[in-house]
Amino acid sequence: MRDRLSALGLDSIAELTHFACTSEDINSASYALTVKRAVEEVWLPALDVVIAKLRELAAEHADAAMLSRTHGQPATPSTMGKEIAVFAWRLERVRAQIAASDYLAKFSGATGTWSAHLSADPDADWPTISREYIEGLGLGFNLLTTQIESHDWQVELYDRVRHAGGILHNLATDIWTYISLGYFAQIPVAGATGSSTMPHKINPIRFENAEANLEISGALLASLGQTLVTSRLQRDLTDSTTQRNIGVAFGHSLLAIDNLRRGLNAISLSRDVLLADLDVNWEVLAEAIQTVIRAEVVAGRSSITDPYALLKELTRGHRVGAADLAAFVEGLEIGDAAKQRLLALTPASYTGIAEQLAK
Repeated sequence: MRDRLSALGLDSIAELTHFACTSEDINSASYALTVKRAVEEVWLPALDVVIAKLRELAAEHADAAMLSRTHGQPATPSTMGKEIAVFAWRLERVRAQIAASDYLAKFSGATGTWSAHLSADPDADWPTISREYIEGLGLGFNLLTTQIESHDWQVELYDRVRHAGGILHNLATDIWTYISLGYFAQIPVAGATGSSTMPHKINPIRFENAEANLEISGALLASLGQTLVTSRLQRDLTDSTTQRNIGVAFGHSLLAIDNLRRGLNAISLSRDVLLADLDVNWEVLAEAIQTVIRAEVVAGRSSITDPYALLKELTRGHRVGAADLAAFVEGLEIGDAAKQRLLALTPASYTGIAEQLAK
């Protein structure tokens, strides 16, 4: 840089190159600028595409009643749109935190004291000069540091990106499971091979690929956060090696996001499968029945004791059909209006306000 300044006829200031700086004064600003641009110009826009697709699917399938599976067992129905909306909601919240991240740098010399600066010019307001320079780069200024900028902003950011990756990983495993249940059909891609031995297969490789890349990214981001939060006394070089993997961590995350985008664009909801699944799980209405009984007891229209035990005996561990439940409800000591509400209920209509939530 001194040679370049000299070539421009600026020999008089060439010796000010790296004036009073330690390497971290340069590196902290460089890393902050690099990571800031990577997040704001590449990573967040990629995430936004996935969030937008989830919002689209949530609205499209808002009314698609489906059997829930808490602990993997048949449970109170929801809609596919509402379940997808949950992921959009979660990602938007973490995205807002990431978008509000700080990106900090130092510019205060060998141990953060401006000692050399003051020796050269004791009358200059070096903290103000340094702040104006760093903030002029679009970064935040860290006033109080050791030889290094303390990297806490990086730890915060990588934890949030890892958190977003965990939500995306959950999305990948859930969509994979819905595909395995037949809830989603995969749209065939011309020329693609699902299996070397089973021609019929369309493997959910986009979601599996996303899973693996998110796990690698998450492990690297966790390691970055764990290492960068500590520096022995005023300086050690563990951060130097560690920070060279920031791009690798974001790279694997971007691969995962791209695979999720492509995967979400290649699935089609099989509403007939969802309805068929609901139709063989009428026992999920046991929750509604025992809750209505409780309300009727409080209102003085029933004297049934322990409705939970009553429904548990009827439904636990075996299938109960529409006729079985109808006969059971007909025999209950409850008000006529409540009885008619229960008789009109089906698994497909027992979705509460899921459709409104999805929209």
